[in-house]
Amino acid sequence: MLSFVPTAVFLVLFCISVRQDRRRFRNAVLFGLTLISLSIALLVEAHHLPVVLAGMVYTLVSLLPALGVVPLGGFLIANGLTMIKKEGCRPANLLSGMLGVSVFGVIFLLWSVNDEVPAYAAFARAVLLLSLYVSFLFLCFLTYAFLYGRIKVRGDVDFVVMLGSGLIGGERVPPLLASRLRKGLEIHDAQVARGGPAPILLASGGQGPDEKLPEATAMSRWLIQQGAPAGHIQEESRSRTTDENLHFSREIMTAGKTDYRCVVVTNNFHAFRAAMTARQTGVNGQVLGSPTAKYFWPSATIREFVAVFWEHKKVNLSICAALTVLAVTTVGRL
Repeated sequence: MLSFVPTAVFLVLFCISVRQDRRRFRNAVLFGLTLISLSIALLVEAHHLPVVLAGMVYTLVSLLPALGVVPLGGFLIANGLTMIKKEGCRPANLLSGMLGVSVFGVIFLLWSVNDEVPAYAAFARAVLLLSLYVSFLFLCFLTYAFLYGRIKVRGDVDFVVMLGSGLIGGERVPPLLASRLRKGLEIHDAQVARGGPAPILLASGGQGPDEKLPEATAMSRWLIQQGAPAGHIQEESRSRTTDENLHFSREIMTAGKTDYRCVVVTNNFHAFRAAMTARQTGVNGQVLGSPTAKYFWPSATIREFVAVFWEHKKVNLSICAALTVLAVTTVGRL
């Protein structure tokens, strides 16, 4: 049973970290380490189990993930083609397809490796180690973001902050933004329906260079058209980025009530990274995600992960460099 000690340690650290603040990326890493250590412990202890159960453990922990790589690559390529068809060939829409091609590229590289060519072997090993590291972080991000997305609003809030996005034709609310506004209005109406004080609907979004009016103004108009009382709406119209959305919204909320409590609404693929930003800017509240079209979710999630990875670039690039050196210096020794 000593094999499960690391799992218990990581689980305790994860619970402590989540209790301190749900919005930390280290929570995702600790959760990932908990799952990895549990998988290793199950493999080590599987020989104590009946043959059938041991076979299930080996299949679930080792064989199934290995066999799932090919279908995953195929799914990502298919999703990439769907994104191009529905959203166009912008770089952000190519991410899932590019990742799918990369999956098959790594498989081919490892299949074709030749230890008699040291430089090629070192390159293949470096690619493998880097792929494993990035995949681990991505799975940590993905699983914890899913868990974070299950958070429910408990008790009353003073503000419902809805983060803006681009406008159609420079003045109309697109479906992606409408999803956020609809979710915010639902939170407002639910609190009023249970007898709580009506929270302020804080529309946050400035005016881009190709927009005819601030996003916050277009958002307010949409909310009023959907039945929201005009007196329950405020606008934050200076922001251009998520960081500014939250920073300027915090100023408005603090001016209105120093001990405010809020909930921030964005799309589900963006919720965890927005929560990390909310923590950094000192916003007192959790972030909830609104629904997003299923075909849009993979590329959007990959984009969010890349942004989080780059936000921690010093640590991540240092580890990547160390793994590359390890791959080069161990060629021919293993």
